[in-house]
Amino acid sequence: MSPDAPLLQVADLDVHYGSRRSRTQALHGASLDVFRGETVGIIGETGSGKSTLARAAVGLISVSGGSVTIGGEVVTGFSDRKWRDFRRRGVVQLVFQDPLRSLDPDNTIGASLAEPLILQGRASRSEIADVIRTHLARVRLDEDVLDRLPGELSGGQRQRVAVARALVTGPELVILDEPVSALDSANRVQVLEILADLRASGVALVFISHDLGSVAGITDRVAVLYQGSVVEVDVTDAIVNRPQHDYTRLLVGSAPTLATGSLDRARRDELRSLVGAP
Repeated sequence: MSPDAPLLQVADLDVHYGSRRSRTQALHGASLDVFRGETVGIIGETGSGKSTLARAAVGLISVSGGSVTIGGEVVTGFSDRKWRDFRRRGVVQLVFQDPLRSLDPDNTIGASLAEPLILQGRASRSEIADVIRTHLARVRLDEDVLDRLPGELSGGQRQRVAVARALVTGPELVILDEPVSALDSANRVQVLEILADLRASGVALVFISHDLGSVAGITDRVAVLYQGSVVEVDVTDAIVNRPQHDYTRLLVGSAPTLATGSLDRARRDELRSLVGAP
């Protein structure tokens, strides 16, 4: 793989849901490159295809057309066994929106963090313990959480455990699907600070959110998804201050942390008229 090649390359991706008689196209020709060490935000309204793009990239849903390349390897069409082997290598990890569902409720936090390392073949118990301690510190958690169950932690703590679990295998790319949308303001700020630290560490991040304000502070570039298509990709400053697509301009104008004042009735009606059901 050339050092200048994208770490993640999504090319003309199509995804459909439903039967042949009643099919919904969730992604239509979506394309995006993510390079080593950069942080890319993906924004769009609910139903625009953000989570579908994340899940398709890591093989959790089937694609109808196009391709996904990770680390120079075309992963589109992998069998279940190939995907299982590929995931165990730890090149890419996905952090879900709801950690209470992604973490085994019957496993302690320590067991959940150790599991991907055991699957990766790290047999030394002391090595696993060292890696876990290192990554707990990265997400600002104390070691006393290791003996607790997910249900015994707060939402913010669980999400930080999910981030730590994604990091223990040393991935080159981490995709985060709405990682702060279910958190209160204090926990949201803390998780965003952790992601900013990860950005500085050289791990490539894809940060998916409907909130441009959260994305703008920690990303190098932003991709805008509208009705299943990537309609604009640019450096974050340009997206926020010089958006080109009508939909992007409306997103920027409706973001309370970016726009001045509240959204007036005319702009609200304009947004409704542009936003259709994907």
